Amino acid sequence: MSDLPPSGATEPVPPASPGVPADPTRSTPPADVPAPASGHAADPTAPGSPTPTDPGRPVADPAVPAQPGPSGSPAVPAQQGWPAGPGGFAAPGQPAAGGPQPWDPYRTDPAGPPQGWTWPVGAAPLPGAAYPGYALPGQAYGWHPGLDPQDPLVTPPHAGVGGWFSRCGGALRRGWRQLLPIMLLTQTVPAAVIAVLSLVFAPTGQPVTGPNGAPVLPDGYFENIFAFYGVVLLAALIFGPLQSTGWAAGTWVVARQAAGEPVGVGAALRYGLRRALGLWGWTLVVSLLITVGACFCLLPGLYAACAFALFGPIYLFERQEPIGRAWRMFHQRFGMVLGRVALVMCALIAAAVLDGVLGAVNQLAFGVDPMAAPGTAAGAVAVAVVGAVLATPAYLAQLVGLVAAYAEQRAQEGPVNAARLAAELG
Repeated sequence: MSDLPPSGATEPVPPASPGVPADPTRSTPPADVPAPASGHAADPTAPGSPTPTDPGRPVADPAVPAQPGPSGSPAVPAQQGWPAGPGGFAAPGQPAAGGPQPWDPYRTDPAGPPQGWTWPVGAAPLPGAAYPGYALPGQAYGWHPGLDPQDPLVTPPHAGVGGWFSRCGGALRRGWRQLLPIMLLTQTVPAAVIAVLSLVFAPTGQPVTGPNGAPVLPDGYFENIFAFYGVVLLAALIFGPLQSTGWAAGTWVVARQAAGEPVGVGAALRYGLRRALGLWGWTLVVSLLITVGACFCLLPGLYAACAFALFGPIYLFERQEPIGRAWRMFHQRFGMVLGRVALVMCALIAAAVLDGVLGAVNQLAFGVDPMAAPGTAAGAVAVAVVGAVLATPAYLAQLVGLVAAYAEQRAQEGPVNAARLAAELG
């Protein structure tokens, strides 16, 4: 026998072990492989594929290193006849490896956070709140459009009564230097004048019991009663435009300061004068509706007062159908609006109780007819003026609370911020 190796074979080729990558630097001559099975067409561009000029000769593919699987999975060996890529192999009829697979449930959204992204520690989002990197279903990744959890006037959804209180306090801290003189001029002065007129025209005669047990009215009792209420009503009508000027001016100050725009008392009063007549007219309509409700019973009057409480901000910001809009807004989010309005009414009730206490003190100190003598008249007038001044914080709470409540309801309906509300005032 000859010691020479058989012709045609220079080095034996061991079979490739599945899952073990071959050495790509090792030169391995091509080995004969059988032709593709029936039903699998050979790729004419793949190495070792038969050319059109030599269709009958099968050509072997060189050994291809096994490729690592996605996300650290075990290596996947390259399969014969299938194109290999960075992600392993692709079955016939599916996209090439390395691209997004239609069956991949973890495909990364180009507009969304990167794969493996999680919330930072201690920064989990509140339901419905706007946070960097948080998006509601169907919205773009990033800040929720138009909803800023740090907006100084608009309470975002799900912030609760604490967010509303925070914005009311912020509005008072920013604008008390402008709001206080506006409220003193437009609300406190009319209240003090009406209180003094009430002292002057209050009927002094009281019904007494006659010999037969029947009540006996003093002379001119009904005339005095009608004169008293007539004067008070006339004063309220006269001062109505001035009070409406103050409400509009205060709303302007609150909205513009929240938007970071400059404000001044003079500019605020000029704006209030432009809106005074319209706001005063709607105030008369709402007052009539509340009075009619109170005539049936106290509860319908209170219900009407709560249902129409937001008519002023609605008129100033939207300038259309404030009564119907206030009614719908109240019933669409009944509990929320009722809660905010009830808190505002608590401040007004506290001011009314304080006024009643001062009235009782006034009567005990200066008698039933304090205007009969100059000394008692001066004391009674002073007490009435002090009572009107002490009610000024209630006016501030009413203004700021209703404006903040309206802004919160607008945020429930759609994206809005302080800058947009300030622009809507005109």
